[in-house]
Amino acid sequence: MKHIKILGTGCPKCKTTIAVVQEVVAENKIEADIEKVEDIMDIMKYNVMSTPAIVVDEKVLFKGRVPSKSDILDILQVG
Repeated sequence: MKHIKILGTGCPKCKTTIAVVQEVVAENKIEADIEKVEDIMDIMKYNVMSTPAIVVDEKVLFKGRVPSKSDILDILQVG
């Protein structure tokens, strides 16, 4: 099971990112635990200065933009 964290303070791009990740996980029946991280101190622990960011299994894979569904699917199917 993948552990996915969406880092963001609740801006529109962060909300869109959460929705896109949830859609990809549901549509492709991927076993994943999705967590929203909104606390700025927790976000800074990942050295992320621009949100939204996506962390999969403790690795920052996207930051500063809303990834496409195909981008997300690619990273979730690897490994």
